[in-house]
Amino acid sequence: MLQSSKRYEKGVEDYLDWAFATKAIGDQISCPCKLCYHRFWHRRDKVFNHLIANGIQQGTEGWNLHDSGMSSALNTEMNTEGIPDDMDRLINEEVGNEPNAEAKKFYKLIEDGKEELYPGCKTFSKLSFLIRLFLLKCIHGLTNNAFSEILDLIRELLPEAKLPKSFNEANKLVKDLGLHYDKIDACRNDCMLYWKDHEADTFCHVCQAPRWKESENQGGNQVTNTSHKVPAKVIWYFPLKPRLQRIYMCSETAELMRWHDEKRDKDELLRHPADGQAWKEFD
Repeated sequence: MLQSSKRYEKGVEDYLDWAFATKAIGDQISCPCKLCYHRFWHRRDKVFNHLIANGIQQGTEGWNLHDSGMSSALNTEMNTEGIPDDMDRLINEEVGNEPNAEAKKFYKLIEDGKEELYPGCKTFSKLSFLIRLFLLKCIHGLTNNAFSEILDLIRELLPEAKLPKSFNEANKLVKDLGLHYDKIDACRNDCMLYWKDHEADTFCHVCQAPRWKESENQGGNQVTNTSHKVPAKVIWYFPLKPRLQRIYMCSETAELMRWHDEKRDKDELLRHPADGQAWKEFD
């Protein structure tokens, strides 16, 4: 169903002019149509098509179409042409009137992504600068203290720079990106992980090796009996789910992630990893 009113189309154009001037990240904004409802980001032409086809969600910031009850008329038309009234309720139950904790983190990242590093800076946003700094930290093996001191030096040079005060504060931003890791204790002989049902175990249930490092003054035969126990081995686990969620938040990368299923030639010839049996079993 298309919204054919010229007055409505003019209102959409005016809204898009405002939204892309104030809310865009790159060449995209979150789509305010009734189906997307700010969950997906698109370029202007796609947002325009969505708003014409689906209508705009009531209460959208910046929507200034107030002539002669146009909005209510359009909403009535939407409901009489196959879009059930329960659609809004379903979306609101999923998204909620107030964003959940994860959504709040994401919206905060969007704001940081648009915020200038300092007034007049056109090269970096606050977020892009921190990510670049973290990249240098990883490449050159900088310590956490060195990272914090670099932040201090930059703030002395540019007092107006909007930077965190320490590595720990900056690390929270990166964690919200879904790039964090979890530390999980492991058996020193690689038999098991102290995880889930075994999280509180103190000995390996396979080889009986102790979980904790042994005290040097006990000849290596007894477990250190102190309040501060050091695990014999630790693995760093990089959760897959939040990384995939971040990839699928962008419509362009989401399309690329679906390419193997939607656009790949499926002629049984082995020309891509997705043609292999291992991929098929994983998928």
